[in-house]
Amino acid sequence: MASIHVLGLVCFSLFLSTHSVLAAIDYGQALTKSLLYYEAQRSGKLPPEQRVQWRGDSALKDGNDTGVNLDGGYYDSGDNVKFGFPMAFTITMLSWSTIEFASKLETKNELSNALDAIKWGTDYLIKAHAQPNVLYGEVGDGGSDHACWQRPEDMTTPRTSFKIDEQHPGSDLAGETAAAFAAASIAFKDKDPTYSGQLLTHAKQLFEFACSHAGVYQNSINLAGQFYSSSGYEVM
Repeated sequence: MASIHVLGLVCFSLFLSTHSVLAAIDYGQALTKSLLYYEAQRSGKLPPEQRVQWRGDSALKDGNDTGVNLDGGYYDSGDNVKFGFPMAFTITMLSWSTIEFASKLETKNELSNALDAIKWGTDYLIKAHAQPNVLYGEVGDGGSDHACWQRPEDMTTPRTSFKIDEQHPGSDLAGETAAAFAAASIAFKDKDPTYSGQLLTHAKQLFEFACSHAGVYQNSINLAGQFYSSSGYEVM
């Protein structure tokens, strides 16, 4: 299953890498729409400045089954499941694109929107990283979700939360989420140093967790592995 986040990244990267060569084509519009695409995938309590007005609040009780607030983040593909592995990858790549092409984004008045897209993901990942050695990697159930076509505002499918921890490790998931936090910390270094520092703290904790408790995450979160299995990891 292809992730919705990858489609957004394709449009985002296409504009940034070809804008100077194909100036006659309006890649600025493609850039704007790719960032709007992320807004359409938002889960949780939507902010007043939400530009995609046809989308409403959803999944506000995510995490209630574990006593951890897991609202927010992004839905995956055309589904209502939140998969941590592809979400973390998306935030990693989105952050590095924003870092590298900040001036072009500024020119198109999209830098703040790109940072908002990153922050919507990292705010959720902070919640998901409930303890230094605990990371929630999925909310929802892919099987029941695929069998029921509902918009997220009306969904009635289970919102079960799944995690990795010391007894159920996932070096790949923890490592990719650490990468997302680290990259995002650089993206916010000048704009919000305090938030940048918070992200870096989470990155260091998760990197240590990934190294000290080795394992493939789909062995701990089996349902996630049915949709986004990992090719492995290398502990440093």
